[in-house]
Formats: sequence, C-alpha cells, structure tokens
Amino acid sequence: MQLITSLSESKLSIFASAILFVGASISLSGCSSLGVDHAAGRSPTLTPENYFNGKICADGVVRDRSGAQIRQFNAQIIGSWDDKGVGTLDEVFYFTDEAGAEPKRETRIWTLTPEGDHYIAQASDVPEPTHMEFAGNAIHMAYTLRYGEPGDTIDLNMDDWMFEVADGVVVNETKMSKFGLHVGQILLVMRKVDDSTQCIPAD
Repeated sequence: MQLITSLSESKLSIFASAILFVGASISLSGCSSLGVDHAAGRSPTLTPENYFNGKICADGVVRDRSGAQIRQFNAQIIGSWDDKGVGTLDEVFYFTDEAGAEPKRETRIWTLTPEGDHYIAQASDVPEPTHMEFAGNAIHMAYTLRYGEPGDTIDLNMDDWMFEVADGVVVNETKMSKFGLHVGQILLVMRKVDDSTQCIPAD
C-alpha cells in the first residue's frame, strides 16, 4: 500500500507510545487469531488486578518494519483499583529517538472495567473499547491506537501480548499493522517495584 511504503522514519517513530497496556490497550480488526487459552496452566499466574497494582517500571524499544530500532523508552505505570473492581493504569513514558537527544514525555491513562471473565479496556487515544483477556501467565489485547496531534493522527492496529516469565517480571510484545501490513514492533520488559524505585526522570 502506498500509505505504508511512503511513511518516513520520523512518522514511524511516533508508533512508540503504543505500549501498555501496558498495556499496554480498539477495534477488533487488529485481533490475533491466537487466543489466551494456549497459556492456561502456565505460571506465574498473570491477572490484571494482581499485577497492575502499585508501581511498575517498563523499559523497551520500538522497531520499524525492517527490524531497525527507531526509539527506546523508559516508563512508569501506577495501577490502582476501586471498590467496584475498576482499575486505572496511569502511564508516563520517556522516549529517546536519537542518541544524545532529550527524552520526550508522553502519557496515557487506561481504565479497566470487569465484565465476565475479562476486562473492558479504554483510553483516550483508543477510539473503541477492547477486551483485555487473560489465562495462565498471559494477557492479550487487540485494539486500534490513534496516535499524534489533533489534525495529524494515524490509526494503527495493535496486537499486544504480555507474559509473566518470573515473579513480577513481564515480557511484552506488540505488533503494529496498517491495512493488514506489518509496520513495526514494540518490545519491553515490565517489573514490579516498590514505591521508592525511580523508573523515569523526576518531574
């Protein structure tokens, strides 16, 4: 598609804040054919209400469609839950586009509302709510992210997978596509930390 082949590296670099949920995380057009049930029985058990509770540090990279690194980032996620079981994920990211460049600060707030055996996940730059599903050591979301400034945005399909591989440590991979074509990937590691840990530069 001409839209994809004509994207500049600077335009591709904006894809980075597609994390989290992390969720990381909406239209189901970006949905993966693989369900979370394949992870049932694996441990450590990963559930949104247990993992996203308190402070989490996240560190990762964004790669373009060729696999080249175009951004790196450090992030902080603060998770909290109300008495109705609704979760809030307050995310702050610092992205570095080039060596020696000043980090760029970006934010996102997710709301997770329980519905049956999954959560409905919503954020201001996610046009349609999505399902956050989980089983075993895995969490999955498929959604559309609308990224950019008003009047200059791009919609990307995000296929977001999280796997807890050790106590408090989650590996997160998000594949990005447009019109069914692969345009990039986000790789990151999240770790639960105590309140005194500094994940990002002090404001």
